[in-house]
Amino acid sequence: MNSGRIPSQDLSPDGGSGLYAKRRRIQIKDVKGHYQRLRDTSVRLVVALYLVLPWLTWNGRQAILFDLPERRFHIFGVTFWPQDFLFLAWALIIAALGLFFVTVFAGRVYCGYVCPQTAWTRLFMAIEQRCEGDRHQRLKWDRAPWGAEKLLRRGLKHVLWLALALATGVTFVGYFTPIRELLPALVSGEVGGWTLFWSGFFTIATYGNAGFMREQVCLYMCPYARFQSVMFDRDTLVVSYDRARGEPRRRGARKSSGQEPAGDCVDCGLCVQVCPTGIDIRDGLQYECITCAACVDACDQVMARIGRPRGLIDYTTENTLNGRRSRVLRPRLIGYGLVMVLMMGWFAAGLVQRVPLQVDVLRDRNQLYRLTADGRIENSYRLEILNKDQQAHDYRLSLDAPEGLTLVQGNPTFTLAGGEHRSLPVTVSGDPYAGEVRSATVRFRVRSSEPRSTMETTHEARFIAP
Repeated sequence: MNSGRIPSQDLSPDGGSGLYAKRRRIQIKDVKGHYQRLRDTSVRLVVALYLVLPWLTWNGRQAILFDLPERRFHIFGVTFWPQDFLFLAWALIIAALGLFFVTVFAGRVYCGYVCPQTAWTRLFMAIEQRCEGDRHQRLKWDRAPWGAEKLLRRGLKHVLWLALALATGVTFVGYFTPIRELLPALVSGEVGGWTLFWSGFFTIATYGNAGFMREQVCLYMCPYARFQSVMFDRDTLVVSYDRARGEPRRRGARKSSGQEPAGDCVDCGLCVQVCPTGIDIRDGLQYECITCAACVDACDQVMARIGRPRGLIDYTTENTLNGRRSRVLRPRLIGYGLVMVLMMGWFAAGLVQRVPLQVDVLRDRNQLYRLTADGRIENSYRLEILNKDQQAHDYRLSLDAPEGLTLVQGNPTFTLAGGEHRSLPVTVSGDPYAGEVRSATVRFRVRSSEPRSTMETTHEARFIAP
């Protein structure tokens, strides 16, 4: 009699002892080749830029410094303030469009060549290889019992990992605290709690992500891996296996007596052994693939040894694999490119036309206007003036107003140091003897008094009369 239950079969690798399968640690085989040389160059450049940029100076100041307490972002010769948030939004949009453009054209090359997770993991793996040897030696060390040599090798590896992670964490904090003051303070122990916390946090995060989690970050934590496939089309360059040429696979000789001719793939497994995410590219395009082309370099070396053409695994498009013509220029790519160029143009124009001077006008809320003993009508204001440049400037204050309204109180000339903010009280007076005084719009104009300077900004306000 049917019990009403659906029969089940346990397919978990651990035989059902747990809800989740145990992670299988990936030990990749080192491979040399054209793409790996390009990748190593890119990785070194990314890490070098990250570590060196905080040490650069510009006009006596740290070239890149995100000064959160003072709410100033110094990027070489330009200082950005919270009021310049639009520029940050532009920069993020341009970066996103650039990522979309590159993804449509060449898949996940950002992940394989530029991504910080890939760069630091690559360096950590290089340290591991120097300390424990190539893939086969590391696998032996994994199985070997603990002893003096194993303890020494792995201890040295972790010490070097922690040193690189510490340099990464301290450098990150150095983007927010002057790094030339940060290092002596860390050595002497004269740092605040938050500085220690963030230095330690990013040290541990780097050590864990690049040393232990590695491909897990790409597979489960990075959102880009999940949505990048929807941006591909049949003309996107991706790492692909030529199934028509490689199948059927057969180990050893390509042809055996009494058997059908074999494909070019000799089923050596090197493409899997060199993959940092542990996938088999011969199973087709997978979201785990970071397009690092390690399998391309490994397969090309095997093809050269057996006298077959390179490119069994290669950067190619789906249309090319299927014998169809592949197009470089197509609507989606052109669209991303045009929008990105337009945004970059707007961003550049905004930077060029940006006036590093901000003026806000606040009127006296306690009294809309007042009448003086001689019959004049006065309105009081407070000008909030901010010099957003890194250099000191001399300014002159003037008033654009209808006839009869004059600026009778307030210093017309003043000097502001770089980044200085000043609150300037001013009074606008209406003379009833000069004509009928009515409510009107007035403009406060602040202009640099330096020769040939075009630094000027205006702010409207309302003059109120009875």
